Amino acid sequence: MTRPERLSERELRAWGGLLTMQEDLRRHINRQLTSEAGISLADFSILSALRITPDRPMRVYELIETLRWEKTRLIHQISRMVRRDLVERRTSAEDGRGTDIALTGQGRAVIDRALPLHVLHVRQLFFDVVTPRQLDTLAALTETVLENLQSEPFDE
Repeated sequence: MTRPERLSERELRAWGGLLTMQEDLRRHINRQLTSEAGISLADFSILSALRITPDRPMRVYELIETLRWEKTRLIHQISRMVRRDLVERRTSAEDGRGTDIALTGQGRAVIDRALPLHVLHVRQLFFDVVTPRQLDTLAALTETVLENLQSEPFDE
């Protein structure tokens, strides 16, 4: 096995900045959601995914695909949310074997209250400080990397 090349200073700056920005944004938004809406960013992610399809619950595998989470992480998070009456598990009406996840009335009220707060904070923290050109560049960059991840046979 050959030793991998080092990243250049330019690459380190970009890669390190991306990772640091992502973690700082997550931590900041998580704090705001917790203090203002009483939910975590993980709760918000699941509730907002379920809110997209308000007329029907989502299968666990659909949530995994939507959120791109590991199955065990999703199952543990859902268990915590069931105990807090934000979501409920149901036996799938499709085949009776799978599990559907649905918003409860309380879960719907919480996400409806959290969404405008979340949008406000995302705008303040991110969109208000980048230019339209930077935004377009970021969109193109993320699309390119995501296409690469989908097309390459990476070990998972």
